[in-house]
Amino acid sequence: MADDAYGATIAKRRLSRLLSEARENTGYTANNVCDILNWGRGKVGRFEANQWKRPEMSDVRDLMRIYEIEGRVKDEIEELAIKARARAWWRDVPEVFDGEFPGYENDAITIQVFMPLVLPGLLQAPAYTEALLRAGPRPPAWRRKALDARQRRREILDRTDGTVPTFSAVITEASLLYRWGAREDRREQIEHLIDLAARPSVDLRIQRFEDGPPAGMHSMINIFGFRDDEPDLVFVETDYSIEEVSKPDSVKRYMESFERASDAALEPIDTTGYLERLARRME
Repeated sequence: MADDAYGATIAKRRLSRLLSEARENTGYTANNVCDILNWGRGKVGRFEANQWKRPEMSDVRDLMRIYEIEGRVKDEIEELAIKARARAWWRDVPEVFDGEFPGYENDAITIQVFMPLVLPGLLQAPAYTEALLRAGPRPPAWRRKALDARQRRREILDRTDGTVPTFSAVITEASLLYRWGAREDRREQIEHLIDLAARPSVDLRIQRFEDGPPAGMHSMINIFGFRDDEPDLVFVETDYSIEEVSKPDSVKRYMESFERASDAALEPIDTTGYLERLARRME
């Protein structure tokens, strides 16, 4: 299963950083460059802050000319700009995604998730997602789009083209023991987790009530790792937004907290055993 937009978001991020480094090497300020190119003040700053949707090739080439970029770096920047222009499916649902979260999730080679109360979106069966969305404050039209988007996101774990990420998740019993939907739906969700946990790319661990309060962290956290030297990113989920965390020290602390949460949870083989026993109780 291939994705035409795979790599577009991280390419845009890297492109922003390379252009910023090239400008700094020339000694120009962002406003200097805007004046030279007769652009509105702030345009270069937005580029370098990665606040652009799809870079225009003419703009990128103008910047490379001003910065006198040649050779291998020029080739890389042009390649990144072309890749960054791919039309991503999540751009069609801006009411569901108001940031770059789905793009970074799509491009990550490692995904680490901690969810204290609900299952991570990539692990949810459709009935589970529908139940969660119905319990929320959003209108039916939004819920239908969000459900479709959630199903599309889950395709990440089904890739067969070599781009499937390594996915590590720590969940809690709370995410499984709420009463929702029919008993058959709840059992189907647990069986879905058992199937996913058997995949070599998935590491699933559960924190049980009997082992005490959730250890390591308490927020809904997504940690994304990328290829080459691209810095890791953290996204913290709240009820109404997904906040990006990129400062290296903060990212490092979240990663350390995830490790503690993982260490406090059952090992994957024991987690599978727990899920199998829970599924049998629902027969």
